[in-house]
Amino acid sequence: MTTVFVTVPENSAEEIATTLIQEQLAACVNSVDCSSTYRWNGEIHTDTEAILFIKTTAETYEKLKTRVKELHPYDVPCIERFEEDDVLSAYKSWIEESVIADS
Repeated sequence: MTTVFVTVPENSAEEIATTLIQEQLAACVNSVDCSSTYRWNGEIHTDTEAILFIKTTAETYEKLKTRVKELHPYDVPCIERFEEDDVLSAYKSWIEESVIADS
């Protein structure tokens, strides 16, 4: 099982999450509103964003990452991968059953 951490503008969160679920690239996407402060083009910015926690499989990760980059409005999106070593086996099975593995 793989969890992917992605930050997006709040107004893009639902569309990206729904698309990933519809295309069976993710089993579940949790969205959490947050405030982000960052440096871009030499200036400090603070914006309201959403953090997406995307549950998928290791086999599907590259395809999911490509799709997120296509859907994402930022020039440089935050896409981080977390490998799950300790996860409830029933939950891991549900993720694997909900996501179409790469062919």
